[in-house]
Amino acid sequence: MYQPAITGSGVFTPKEVITNDALVLAFNAYVARYNAEHADAIAAGTVDAKSTSSSDFIRSASGIEQRFVMDSEGVLDPGRMYPRLRQRSDDEPGIMAEMAMDACGKALTVAGRTGAEVDLVICAASNHERAYPAIAIEIQQLLGAGGFAFDMNVACSSATFGIQAAADMVRVGSVRCAIVVCPEICSGHLEWRDRDCHFIFGDVCTAVVIERAEAARGAHFVVRSTRCATQFSNNIRNNNGFLRRTRPDGTQDRRDMQFMQNGRSVFKEVLPLVTAHIAGHLEEAQVDADQLRRLWLHQANKSMNDFIGRKVLGRDPAADQQPNILQDYANTSSAGSIIAFSRHSDDLDHGDLGLICSFGAGYSVGSVLLERKDTR
Repeated sequence: MYQPAITGSGVFTPKEVITNDALVLAFNAYVARYNAEHADAIAAGTVDAKSTSSSDFIRSASGIEQRFVMDSEGVLDPGRMYPRLRQRSDDEPGIMAEMAMDACGKALTVAGRTGAEVDLVICAASNHERAYPAIAIEIQQLLGAGGFAFDMNVACSSATFGIQAAADMVRVGSVRCAIVVCPEICSGHLEWRDRDCHFIFGDVCTAVVIERAEAARGAHFVVRSTRCATQFSNNIRNNNGFLRRTRPDGTQDRRDMQFMQNGRSVFKEVLPLVTAHIAGHLEEAQVDADQLRRLWLHQANKSMNDFIGRKVLGRDPAADQQPNILQDYANTSSAGSIIAFSRHSDDLDHGDLGLICSFGAGYSVGSVLLERKDTR
């Protein structure tokens, strides 16, 4: 048996940014157009008028101030309100693979590895741009990696589930060096015309290198233990898929074919699920919450993270104990906790403990207990 460790991480950040103010300007223009087009039906009471949004509403509801996206023009067009991404030929790298190469390259550089030394690629994301061939196999080819590759989808928990799968395979010796990469184009499955959620998501890609701790070429994070759980719920759902055209209304722009959630139920049900999960993980690992130097939580909502931090630690987290990045990135699904880890881990000392935790649709929740190790 071998000890798995995270030896490198990397983040690809799109160049285009949408601030709350810019988003609200476009959304409110869409609302004005919609209400004007449906004025008679609204007056008759057969159609509900849409309400405008505001930057203050977005900030207070989520803590989000901006988001990075692969295309802002289409999103900010009141007559469109979704990204405009060019059609690629089958001979070109897909957009997710292109994002992944940037994040993987950064993670491999930190780890001191090359793509040829990788023998497992897991592409873990909440949505994949096609059913097959697997995005992971395309990334494997572009990296010049050996071994095997596969896609994984556990929605917002995909990264932590992927880390567990890779760490388990490193531990038993079936692979030596793995990459878990999370290319998230959340702007593609967000309904930008829905006031309750139009501000939630952004785009990004993260990658982590997982290999035997004994082979680490620098400071690294030993994977002390992992824990994953799922519990079925319809409160976060997306009904899009390849069977859409088989149904009578399959060609319509149905609301349920984009991201949908019952936010109040999610808040009420997910928080106790996550806090109990983390408490159980720490108990199994015989680690006291006070020993945690850092919590890298799923970046969906600041209020949720604040609640979880207080519940897990039994107090308000110290200023640097629970870093948030969603104010800059928004919710990036599976990638959020890994952005937080990548951006806020270099300052930890030898022996410090930290916990990555992600949670979301499913319901699903995954946690990874890490210990910082310096090369001595």
